[in-house]
Amino acid sequence: MKIAIIGTGNVGGALATKWAAKGHTILLGVKDTVHFKGEALLDNPHTSVFPIEEAIRQAEVILIATPATAAAEVAQSLGDTTGKVIIDAMNVVMGRGPQGFSNTADAILAHTQTRDVVKCFNTTGFNNMLNPTYSDTAIDMFMAGDSEKGKQLTRQLALDAGFAECYDVGGNNRFELMEQFAFFWINLAMFQDKGAKSDSNC
Repeated sequence: MKIAIIGTGNVGGALATKWAAKGHTILLGVKDTVHFKGEALLDNPHTSVFPIEEAIRQAEVILIATPATAAAEVAQSLGDTTGKVIIDAMNVVMGRGPQGFSNTADAILAHTQTRDVVKCFNTTGFNNMLNPTYSDTAIDMFMAGDSEKGKQLTRQLALDAGFAECYDVGGNNRFELMEQFAFFWINLAMFQDKGAKSDSNC
């Protein structure tokens, strides 16, 4: 698949690394193609960098993994998304999110042409995306959205990233539930110092 990644920090970088290793074409969409976070991702021959709208134009699937406060602005910057699948990996945490929206996926839907928006890759930390295996057992991923097309592609990408399964928790009306699930993990792993990655913790 041709996958545009908007947000090349920890989560976007981890998934770019895993998907490139599986042979997917990774199109990093950035504001400044010379200086951007995650420049080392270009060491993989399956990964290249473009201005945001050009990355979107070439892609079949778009991953958005930016701060939640920028969700609406980022969605508006994508250009024409007709017929494309958008995977939302963002979370509103402690009220910090797109103004006027209770979750980031609804903000994306309000500012793009596509209806194929899926919430996924938001419920655990990037450490678990780089290595989703504990002992000899891979962890699961979860997704929500009305788009069956989007969920089929998203499930395949979750499996390609090394997750054991990607469970469907419902439609667009479960976007907030997915973000609450993420906050549950954040509470344990970070606020209670259980650890983002170890065989005995989160």
